Amino acid sequence: MKEHRERHTGGKSYSCTQCKKRFISRMYLMKHMNVHSSKYKCSECGKCCQSNQALIRHSRIHSGDKPFECNDCSKRFTRAGHLVEHSRIHSGEKPYNCHVCSKAFRGSGNLHRHMRVHTGDKPHKCDICNKAFRESGSLHRHMRVHTGDKPYKCSLCNKSFNHYSNLLRHKRHTHSNRRPHECPYCGMMIKTNIELKRHVRTHTGSKPYSCSHCSDRFTRLDQLKTHLLKSHNEGTWLTCRICQKKFSRSGDLKEHLRRHGGRSRMFAVIVQSVSIQQLNA
Repeated sequence: MKEHRERHTGGKSYSCTQCKKRFISRMYLMKHMNVHSSKYKCSECGKCCQSNQALIRHSRIHSGDKPFECNDCSKRFTRAGHLVEHSRIHSGEKPYNCHVCSKAFRGSGNLHRHMRVHTGDKPHKCDICNKAFRESGSLHRHMRVHTGDKPYKCSLCNKSFNHYSNLLRHKRHTHSNRRPHECPYCGMMIKTNIELKRHVRTHTGSKPYSCSHCSDRFTRLDQLKTHLLKSHNEGTWLTCRICQKKFSRSGDLKEHLRRHGGRSRMFAVIVQSVSIQQLNA
């Protein structure tokens, strides 16, 4: 009963002695220990799985086998659980409810990840800058900041981006003439709702971003971040790998790298979190 309750509360009483990862039951911990013992190891890529079933499911990544097919849209999946969860898109069923905020989800995994919003748990940590994330996918996307990987390429101008959302934003801003948002004060047509909100502040004088260290206020969040870095040494610096000079904005760093002979593509940007406590140490 104790282990069952922890599935709802997000509690994790069982800790791995080798990697400190925590689990809600002894059974999950024992399965996890198989990863460290390399009992179920993939012969293709060397990944260690928790069980033989997990190894069989993983092997489908290499073989491309998707034995589970949706009866409604014919989409195929490598795992039966993924098909069951997908089928709820068609039925509209959301059987998993958060006991804190009553939000409903199609799958137990989605509910489990959502519970971290309430518990504050961030188990996925970056080895380079120690920034922590609630989901492994968020950590994977964050690592592109350090590696410089930009897998999303614009089909119109071949410019590349590290996030798909940045690619979509680029297409709207650069390649689309559609301006669906109208300013209620001057009638100016604007491409995005975010840009409209920023523009409206030029009429209202609103400055919603306030500095926690002084009385200064700003109309835009990036202005506040730049102020915190330059005036209070708090936030994230972008560092040139060639000469170690620091910048508060990525555009300034790119312009600086061009002065090194246009070799910016050869160097990945290292992001370092600098706090007041670290500076005073």
